[in-house]
Amino acid sequence: MLIDSSNATLLVVDIQEKLIGAMSDPAGTAARARWLLAATAVLELPTVISEQYPKGLGHTLEALKAAAPAAEIVEKLHFSCVAAECLPASLLAREQVIVCGMETHVCVLQTVLGLRELGKQVFVVEDACDSRSTASKAAGLARMRDAGAHIVTREMVLFELMGSAGHPQFRHISKTYLVGEQP
Repeated sequence: MLIDSSNATLLVVDIQEKLIGAMSDPAGTAARARWLLAATAVLELPTVISEQYPKGLGHTLEALKAAAPAAEIVEKLHFSCVAAECLPASLLAREQVIVCGMETHVCVLQTVLGLRELGKQVFVVEDACDSRSTASKAAGLARMRDAGAHIVTREMVLFELMGSAGHPQFRHISKTYLVGEQP
């Protein structure tokens, strides 16, 4: 099954100021998430960003918010966005949810499992997820795959959202996000 731009939304889980430094690849994770947010903003994909206990962990990285200024930001205390009941109706109304963030084996995993229980088609962007250890990330991805989530890359997301080279934003996306060295 392909991602359908008219029925999908992006959910970015907990890429926050005081948490990013503990990840296995903090700079790479931030750069790849910013890339994904910026590219999907060009495609006008509805986007939600969650923040786990922002009073203690800080807010979403400024570069990410700047890349997707229309994104809705929600706060939570539960590890799962679903258990926290913080997801807006606009996200829940769509069948497909593209998910990235951190930590892969905790908040991303629990959110994805909750979305699957709600019957959502979930696409986890492997190259825009991170954990404190690569082993934890790999275990989280494997468990999500076993639960029926599709493991994808950022480029897979973009090409599926556009569908063809005839998409009105294809030329811009190609020149901006697919040429040269990318994060």
